[in-house]
Amino acid sequence: MSKKSRRRKQAARNEISFQIEEQRPVRAFVLHVDFKSEAARRAQGGGKASGMRARHRDAAHKLQEALSLASAIDLEIAGSLIVPLARVNPATLFGSGKTQELHGVLAAADAELVIINSHLSPGQQRNLERAWDVKVLDRTGLILEIFGRRARTREGRLQVELAHLNYQKTRLVRSWTHLERQRGGFGFMGGPGETQIEADRRLLTERIGKLTRQLAQVARTRQLHRAARRKVPYPIVALAGYTNAGKSTLFNRLTQADVLVRDQLFATLDPAMRLIRLPHGRKVILSDTVGFISDLPTTLVAAFRATLEEVVEADIIVHVRDMSDEAEAEAQARDVAQVLAELGIGEARRSAMIEVWNKADLWDDETRSRLATLAGRRDDAVIASALTGEGMGDLLALLEARLAMEGEMRTITLPNSAGADIAWLYRHGEVLARSGSEETTTLTLRLTPAELSQAQSRFGDLLEAGHAEKAKPSTPS
Repeated sequence: MSKKSRRRKQAARNEISFQIEEQRPVRAFVLHVDFKSEAARRAQGGGKASGMRARHRDAAHKLQEALSLASAIDLEIAGSLIVPLARVNPATLFGSGKTQELHGVLAAADAELVIINSHLSPGQQRNLERAWDVKVLDRTGLILEIFGRRARTREGRLQVELAHLNYQKTRLVRSWTHLERQRGGFGFMGGPGETQIEADRRLLTERIGKLTRQLAQVARTRQLHRAARRKVPYPIVALAGYTNAGKSTLFNRLTQADVLVRDQLFATLDPAMRLIRLPHGRKVILSDTVGFISDLPTTLVAAFRATLEEVVEADIIVHVRDMSDEAEAEAQARDVAQVLAELGIGEARRSAMIEVWNKADLWDDETRSRLATLAGRRDDAVIASALTGEGMGDLLALLEARLAMEGEMRTITLPNSAGADIAWLYRHGEVLARSGSEETTTLTLRLTPAELSQAQSRFGDLLEAGHAEKAKPSTPS
């Protein structure tokens, strides 16, 4: 490829994604569209389920979330506004009068970028940019910008770029200012009269194909890693929840790791996994995952499916909830359930999740008393503060109890000289009781089906049906 061709290709790629300037903060004005009818919401691309969920979300909370998203990439907030909308204008979203009124508001605020907390069609985005003479980003574009900043691993970067290119592919009509031009072609690069938009779309398609192939290889590698973990085997516990609910803080608290923790949305994109030990010595793999959010773009759900499969494959899902605002927490829980459903996690598994009611350090006495009463009536909820460590013991005990429900009891007697075998049993099962004599040691264990299969392969007929109450309590090894 000639230097001229390489330069042309690189220039096109540079135009693909609008990147917020690093040199200085961009002045951004945030608009939240408050749809006043289900018909208006559906007309703008929100399905019936999306609309039903959104009715539970207070407009002020939604605006605050949009402002938090904007702050996540260090924009300078020039102003914000909730815009009620009863009917959608297909060309500009807002009616002509409201569009003109907003133009004056944006000009007075000296805004360089307008973030609209809703989905925009390519035509709406282009027409608003022309009407307001500023750059416009919708909710999907903003989240993609955040993901582009935050991804650190190769897999994360590939996933973000693929999602961004698929998003931009439908918006070439607005992203390029030189689309009316035509140029002559040569060879396979384009025939005579090929329009610039056709060339740009071809570059996008080529890059998307390459990224798809690379991610397919990543998915195969991840599947091999899962297969290796299943052979260990350690149960997998996945932390899931709304973004900024405290998953990474909880992960660090339980694992003594140093995963990035910040009080901002999408601080963690790349998954992390660590081995932890439960109270009776059993080991499990704890997985921290990307946070969910309402109206998560479908392009991102698809692109991050390989990463989110850690949640799908988990033996136990722990739903971490920020309960410092109970009304918002309920709305966020519905959004999390919707994303899990989109990942193929059925209602039965969702209802079997463990809930961590996090950020107890922020509650007042009345809230603590009320939530403590509610949690006391359930067997799947733990009150906790990942920041202070409150409730960590209760959470680990509940994880152990849940895993025990899947297990089968077995007793085995081994000579005291079989130290390696005894250590193996402590690593691969939950030792409930231990007794012995000068020559032998008897262990009573609870084993999951996978653990039992491995133990039977190793010990054969030495394993017998066992009962924990017949033996003395064991000290974790």
